[in-house]
Formats: sequence, structure tokens, C-alpha cells
Amino acid sequence: LGFHRERDSLQSVAYHRPLARLVSPSLEERLTLIEDRLKIIDLIARYGPAADSGDASVIGRLWEPEGTYTFDETTLVGEGVAALVNLNTHRAFMKAGCAHFLSSPRIDLAEGSAVAVNHSIVLEKHEDAWVAVRVSANRWELTKAEGDWKVSHRTAQLLNGAAKARALLRVTL
Repeated sequence: LGFHRERDSLQSVAYHRPLARLVSPSLEERLTLIEDRLKIIDLIARYGPAADSGDASVIGRLWEPEGTYTFDETTLVGEGVAALVNLNTHRAFMKAGCAHFLSSPRIDLAEGSAVAVNHSIVLEKHEDAWVAVRVSANRWELTKAEGDWKVSHRTAQLLNGAAKARALLRVTL
């Protein structure tokens, strides 16, 4: 009877953590860090297409329920973050044709939290050309709960020569 419990326990560990019996703890920790980085990169990459398509539900799922997004002097909170696609300025971008490009982020991880910094460019269609109408520095503060990363706060500042925007690119955990 004891043998079956031990075997069942080992099978359970192998099922829930398939690498647990194959790798050292340090390798498993390194793999977890890699997975966390990839999840954060994927989360940030989802933002642009969701913004361009006006998909508030996808944007809402990226943020914590009480998460915030500050751009320029505006701060959106909770459901207001997802509703940004309904702002007049955003609707005008979409009507003209727009593309939100986000650069690969630099990510600093700590236990259950992360800070990512990157650049974003919003291109808008003007006659026969695409024009960069916003070029910003971004700081994403993220938290991990139950294996999923969510944005707790994002700050975006126009790169217009102001020190405030440049400082976003230097700040880490």
C-alpha cells in the first residue's frame, strides 16, 4: 500500500512538473525564468494588435482588474484601460489606419514581479504614407499570480526630449 502511494506521488509530481525528475533545481529555476520572460514578451506583443483592432476584451485581459495605464498626463484605471479603444483619439487613429509597434522589452524579474521597458511607435496612414504620430518610452510593471503575468501599471511618455521619458527607459526593479 505504501509503495502505491509513493508511486502515485511520483507520478503526480512527474505529471504536474514533468522536468522535476530530469533536471536539477537550478536548471528548473532557469527554465522558469526563461518561461516568465517569454510570457511577458508575449503579453506585451498582444497589446499592439488588440489596440489596432479595437479589441477591448484582449486589452482588459492583459491588465490586473485594478491596473492602471498612464500616458502623457492621463491615467486610466481598471475597466478604463480596456475602454481606451473607445477614446476619440484612438477611434481617429483606427479610422485613418494605424499600427502600434512595440519594441522587444528589456525585462527585470524578481519573485512574482517584473519591470519591462521598451519603445512604442504609433503609425498612422496619411494619404500614401505611414507617419509616426507617437514615439514613446514605456515602463510596464507586472505581477505574477497563479502562473499568469498581468500588467499592474504601464507608463508611456512621448520621447520629445523631456528627461521624464528618458528616465522611464533607465528605471528597473
